[in-house]
This record gives sequence, structure tokens and C-alpha cells, in this order.
Amino acid sequence: MNEKERYQKSRPLGDIVQNMMKAYGLEDKMLEMSVIEAWPELMGKAVAYRTTQLSFKNRRLHIHLNSSVMREELLFGKEIIIERVNDHAGKSIIDDVWFE
Repeated sequence: MNEKERYQKSRPLGDIVQNMMKAYGLEDKMLEMSVIEAWPELMGKAVAYRTTQLSFKNRRLHIHLNSSVMREELLFGKEIIIERVNDHAGKSIIDDVWFE
């Protein structure tokens, strides 16, 4: 194989990593981690301060809060939370939100 053929077959490292993540089913996990990291920016400091844990299961975001008042307020904004999380991820990764 000559230099020109090798160059034409080469791909950026980012593309290779992205393909490997898809192949091993890790792409959505990385998006979930990104949402957890961005939670204070997505929902604001007050919500983030009262959030004790975030987890994902079966396309549901589970939000553990240490405030029943905050839980009640957020219950009415479930659609907004779903929209913000999916917008941040760049695709639909959740369909529902559960408060615990």
C-alpha cells in the first residue's frame, strides 16, 4: 500500500472512538454522564443543590431529591426536564422522569 492509499483509508481518531462506542453500546452512557455533569446548568443551582442522585434506567431519568417541596414543584415541570435533557444530549435519551 502506498502513502496515498494509506491516507485515503485513514480516519480521524474521533470517528474511530465514536464507532467503537456505538459498537459496544456506550454512546448513550456517555450522553447520560454528560447530562449528570451538566445538571446544574440544565436545571439551575437550586435544583442541583437539592438533587442527591441522578440515574437512568429504561429511558427514564430518576431524580433523587432531599426536598419534598422541590419534588412537588418539579413534578409539574416533567416535560420541561425531558426537553432540556434531550436537547442537551442532542437526541432523545429519556421519555419520562421519576422523582424519588
